[in-house]
Amino acid sequence: MSLNPDRNLPADQGQVAGVSRTALALMLAALAMLGPFSVDSYLPAFPNIQASLHASAIEVQQTLTAYMFSFAVMILWHGALSDAFGRRNIILGSLAVFAVATLGCAAAHSVHYLWAFRMLQGMSAGAGVVIGRAIIRDAYADAAAARLLSLVTMIFSIGPAIAPILGGWIVKLLDWRSIFLFLFAYTVLLLWYCYKRLPETLPPAKRQPFNPHFLAQSYKQVFRSPLFHLKAGAVAFNFAGLFLYVAAAPTFLTRHLGLGPDQFGWQFIPTVSGIFFGALTANRLAGKISIPKQVVIGFCFLTGAALFNVAYHAFFPPALFWSIAPLFFYTFGMSIVAPGATLLVLDLFPHIRGIVASCQSFTLTMLGALVSGVVAPFLSASVLWLAAGQLGFTLIALSFWFAGRAYRKRMDSRMNPNAWETVE
Repeated sequence: MSLNPDRNLPADQGQVAGVSRTALALMLAALAMLGPFSVDSYLPAFPNIQASLHASAIEVQQTLTAYMFSFAVMILWHGALSDAFGRRNIILGSLAVFAVATLGCAAAHSVHYLWAFRMLQGMSAGAGVVIGRAIIRDAYADAAAARLLSLVTMIFSIGPAIAPILGGWIVKLLDWRSIFLFLFAYTVLLLWYCYKRLPETLPPAKRQPFNPHFLAQSYKQVFRSPLFHLKAGAVAFNFAGLFLYVAAAPTFLTRHLGLGPDQFGWQFIPTVSGIFFGALTANRLAGKISIPKQVVIGFCFLTGAALFNVAYHAFFPPALFWSIAPLFFYTFGMSIVAPGATLLVLDLFPHIRGIVASCQSFTLTMLGALVSGVVAPFLSASVLWLAAGQLGFTLIALSFWFAGRAYRKRMDSRMNPNAWETVE
């Protein structure tokens, strides 16, 4: 397995194909926002969807699960398609499919049709997230890549903050179908903007063949790598601790904290503020300290927040401030861990970064789907159970990170017995 990034990339660049770094970050963040807009914006509308489509609460909950599972399955292929046919082409095609699926959601007359169009949304929504990471690593190296990835995260964090608030106001003033109509308009504008400005960062000479044998070998190479599972797992289980609260938000906020559908901002604004300031901190740390040190700092915030959350709810009932505050520090730590750890995963196999990005997103999203469909409904009966679940996910992520470090050092010592220290 390889851990060597392309050394022919510049250490820092102002622009790529005539597009400034800030403009590129804005485009990639806008693409990544399709995910949180698709998930968070319609959460406040669950009771309205249930009444309008004459569905049960579980059937409406499964619209989220259907989206997450199709998102996870198709996300395996976005990277491979972009490695073969170019980053830009796949993003534009996925946006067109997502627009059609979103219009279908707005027109659905039964929960079963809503499941089908949510699945189509999930199949197309992940292209921007996966291919965006590959674009960053195509165009930038080392600290410059880490800074751009954290900048994208900072801009992207606006999405999860405003999506549930916007969805709550739309469903209060109009109806739940208007949420999907708004998302359709956003997608069409994004498609037009990307058509005009998005550069192609993978020239034909560097593309990989799209054939069954090559794909099978590439996926086998990635999924057989223990280091991939350990490093990707460290990111995925941190995300699971966050998504547990995202999926449980309708119950957590309305039943346990007594808030209304237009008050979801009480959870999502602190949560996303943590993502923003954590990404800002990661941006400032890039190039100043090593990635392993940065990750350890992030895990200190993650574990501290999760431990406090459990300790408080073990002795006190849910309260608006104390039940929400740990989520800020949790997501702050998560955003410090994610950029550096993600780049380490992408650099395991530099020649197939699109596929690696797909595989990483697949593991993260499948775990998110499991959390939303099984874990969150089971734990949401108690705020203490939710806190304990988040702590459990954090400790698993931490163990994966240290296991990956130990595994890497053993591999290096076998190849170079005289090496005292490994630099990742």
